[in-house]
Amino acid sequence: MEIRQFGKKDLQGVIAIWNQATAAGEVLYYPLTREYFEKKFEADPNYDPALSMVAEENGEIIGFINGIAKKVFLTKENADNTPGYLTCVFVKREKRGKGIGSALVRTLEAAFRAMGKTVISCDGNNPINLDWIVPGTPGHDHNNAPGMDTECPGYEFLKTMEYQEVAREIAMYLNLVDFTPWNELEERKKALADAGIYVGRYDPGLDYDFDEMCDRVGSEYWRDVLRSEIDCHKRGVPNTDPRFIPNGKVPAGPRPILVATCDKHIVAQTGPVDRQESGRGWFTGICTDPMYERRGIASVLFNVLMQEFINEGASFSTLFTGDDNHAQKIYKRAGFRVVRRFSIMRKRL
Repeated sequence: MEIRQFGKKDLQGVIAIWNQATAAGEVLYYPLTREYFEKKFEADPNYDPALSMVAEENGEIIGFINGIAKKVFLTKENADNTPGYLTCVFVKREKRGKGIGSALVRTLEAAFRAMGKTVISCDGNNPINLDWIVPGTPGHDHNNAPGMDTECPGYEFLKTMEYQEVAREIAMYLNLVDFTPWNELEERKKALADAGIYVGRYDPGLDYDFDEMCDRVGSEYWRDVLRSEIDCHKRGVPNTDPRFIPNGKVPAGPRPILVATCDKHIVAQTGPVDRQESGRGWFTGICTDPMYERRGIASVLFNVLMQEFINEGASFSTLFTGDDNHAQKIYKRAGFRVVRRFSIMRKRL
């Protein structure tokens, strides 16, 4: 058995192993095709062929692993302060239990060490976003997996490789025909407006400050999302940054941005509103400036977001949140239910 760098001639073998796992329900990922591999892996600006490897035995591909080291960074990120990312590892079912998966992981870890990485991580900050199908739905999907699915074989496998679970995320799902608006929505919107806090679509021409919110929340991702989308509004062009568009599909034009504002500051936001081709209502997440928490802003903003999704023709919505995040009650009140749990796993190299 040999472990070597992936080559395009290996793709059919990788597709066979990947789709064996999806067909058996071992992983929730989309089935792999040549086009999907090219779009998700090779077309990503962070992709490095040296970090895609296969295990080969007697001319047969029996294992595959992919890792990513970021080349395109958010504000304040660089090669020194970002980890190496483990995207996925597959081994042909008939060849499992023979150390092939362990050898693939150790080879990837060695490659990251040689690059100067000190941590390898399996989490949602990986720029390779693999779509997965929500169980029990008619093909409804989510556009990334923030870690390792706790119900797939890879979860226990990584624990045997000394990967530590540092956090857990829950995936929640709502068919939008079942959306239940908050019965206090209009009352709370009025109370916020009376306090000078306005929730709804943002006019980018206002040039309200959002850096203070992002500083206090500690999110460079949301800072870059807002900066990028507001700039597109001002120039009247669609956002083409692959970090901020679902499935790489460029929108027709600038997208609505939902925020809460107060005194010329953005104090809460969901980022731009979009609809994926699958019908999913897509957004970057929801955050509130810590100075404005516990006023019902997030509840109002989230309900407005669901209404925007419906207006945009979305048929369902999915999201992730921390397993112990109190915001779950907002989502459950709207009709969301937990469909999966994902583990954020890391290992020091």
